[in-house]
Amino acid sequence: MTTPVCTGASRAAAASAGHRRYPSFSSYVRARGPVLLRTARSLTANPSDAEDLLQTALTKTYVAWERIEDHGALDGYVRRALVNTRTSQWRKRKVDEFACEELPEKEAAPAPDPAERQSLHDAMWRAVLKLPDRQRAMVVLRYYEDLSEAQTAEVLGVSVGTVKSAVSRALGKLREDPELSPVR
Repeated sequence: MTTPVCTGASRAAAASAGHRRYPSFSSYVRARGPVLLRTARSLTANPSDAEDLLQTALTKTYVAWERIEDHGALDGYVRRALVNTRTSQWRKRKVDEFACEELPEKEAAPAPDPAERQSLHDAMWRAVLKLPDRQRAMVVLRYYEDLSEAQTAEVLGVSVGTVKSAVSRALGKLREDPELSPVR
């Protein structure tokens, strides 16, 4: 969320500087600090972030101390600074990164060798050419042309059941083809 700072040293420096320049600011922070910290905690999930948020809002208040006309409404001013600061932090949308033993990304599979791919394509096509004409036509229409069973049946003028059984027999023959055994 925010960059960690040495809050103890920062507070001590701010308190001593505020005490010298604006003693009323120091007394305000001492008196209203716990209440304002509860407000900051309601805006953040982490108590440390709430302390940082309050410190930032008080810094903004300190810088504007001379311009604030109604010191009776300081709680409202600081609360508005808390909300505005928190909103600015949300808008930044910092992504937390955590170290871990294993990378969350899976290793990319190596790209297939174009020669192996072409060899597989040729072997498959030779196996399809061994099929009887009718089975070959149905396999080509179903799997190469990506037609549905009904569309294949319509193109060939046969029933859908004929397409299903012929394609099933053709796929069985392709599974048994010795040229395609390395693929399995």
